[in-house]
Amino acid sequence: MGAPSGPRRLSGMQKQVLSLYRGFLRAARSKSTEERRKIESIVSAEFRHNAEQVDRKNFIYIEYLLRRGKKQLDQIRNPDTTGLSSLQVDLPEVNKPDH
Repeated sequence: MGAPSGPRRLSGMQKQVLSLYRGFLRAARSKSTEERRKIESIVSAEFRHNAEQVDRKNFIYIEYLLRRGKKQLDQIRNPDTTGLSSLQVDLPEVNKPDH
């Protein structure tokens, strides 16, 4: 019998996405209970949506989403920011897998 294989290693980009997600959740803790719940809900829905809709090989679009997310995270970390609003961006079929 061989040694049991450990969990799959995450790519650098996957680590960045998880780090961004955790950053949003940490930043939400500094807001009021109501705003915290709203932020957590919006962030969770946005990440889930992108995980389902964005082709994992579309690195350029994923990098764009990471940059946009980091800007939004910086805004949330600002003590003057009280909450987060959901932004729906409809892009052309660029982010869909080719089949």
